[in-house]
Amino acid sequence: MTVTDKLHIAVTFCPERGYVGSSPDLRAPVVALSLGGLRRKVETLISPDDVIVLLNLNRAARLERDRRRLTGRPGFAGATSA
Repeated sequence: MTVTDKLHIAVTFCPERGYVGSSPDLRAPVVALSLGGLRRKVETLISPDDVIVLLNLNRAARLERDRRRLTGRPGFAGATSA
């Protein structure tokens, strides 16, 4: 199996919609509530065997990712329960 190309997805965060990924190679922006969900949605739109998906987070997306990591969410590994 050889990887032929890398697909760069520009990612931003919108509080009303979640993470929004866009690329000239996609027909429309992809929206998901998590970065993992965004990656999975993009991979279903393309053939994941042919392309490596790289998420390029802008400032808003990085801040939200970091906020979620620091505050933790119940039910996820690493989260503390009160």
